[in-house]
Amino acid sequence: MKPDPSPGPDDAAGPLHFSFLTLFPELLAPFAAEAILGKARARGLIEVDLINLRDFAENKHLKVDDTPYGGGAGMVIRVDVAARALKGLSARGLPPPDEVILFSPAGERFTQAHAEEWATKRHLAFLCGRYEGFDARTEALVTRELSVGDFVMMGGEAAAACVLEAVARLRPGVLGDAASHQDDSFSSGLLDYPEYTRPPEWEGRAVPEVLRGGNHAAIGRWRRERALERTLARRPDLLPGAALTPQDSADLLALGASAEQLAAWNAPAPPAPKRPRRRSGAGEPQEEASERVSGS
Repeated sequence: MKPDPSPGPDDAAGPLHFSFLTLFPELLAPFAAEAILGKARARGLIEVDLINLRDFAENKHLKVDDTPYGGGAGMVIRVDVAARALKGLSARGLPPPDEVILFSPAGERFTQAHAEEWATKRHLAFLCGRYEGFDARTEALVTRELSVGDFVMMGGEAAAACVLEAVARLRPGVLGDAASHQDDSFSSGLLDYPEYTRPPEWEGRAVPEVLRGGNHAAIGRWRRERALERTLARRPDLLPGAALTPQDSADLLALGASAEQLAAWNAPAPPAPKRPRRRSGAGEPQEEASERVSGS
């Protein structure tokens, strides 16, 4: 299945529809109904449709899985059930999905880049597996497979909740401050800088003075330096993909990075150090004094 072309600006201004196909819609229902997600749904910024795969079982016992060919433990969700559930999306009056995503440990790792891309879409459909997962032929029905990490869970619903929140919060109007996510960890390619609030001092630990001084340029510099410091110490693997400036390179060197590391990260060269101007005579710069003598 091929995804629809990306929507234009007018499409992106409408609600983003999430369709979750799952055996346990009640697991996602409260998550999608509370806090910012619940408010976003109430305001029509996003729509969340929880679809029970058992509605497409076509047998009186609502059985959606069967034993694996070749033997082995566990049960496998049938491909015909998944196909009917996906086909049923059109009966709900929804546009065709821009992406049909299958949660799978074999999928690509979910990142902030995925969230930013999908926040511009109109309709995302997700298949949440259980037991031993879906019949392998289900892979032909999706546009991509997705994993949220190298660990095993009992189903795709928890992963679906992660993706729902990560994508929905980037939709225009969902967050109160439209710029609040721009400095988030990963959005800039770096980890976020540390945040502080009241009390100004707690058990001998004070809020950094620069944050209380009101100098916004100094605060901006401090935050950028701390983001670089955190990323270098905790997630240096992010630095090759970060948009680094020459000043960032200088700061990273001061924080202990090597010139070899900067080269490996494709970081720009740090600014050339400014040469001090030597003074001549009674406080006159030497260069100007030389010119005056030669021109006299």
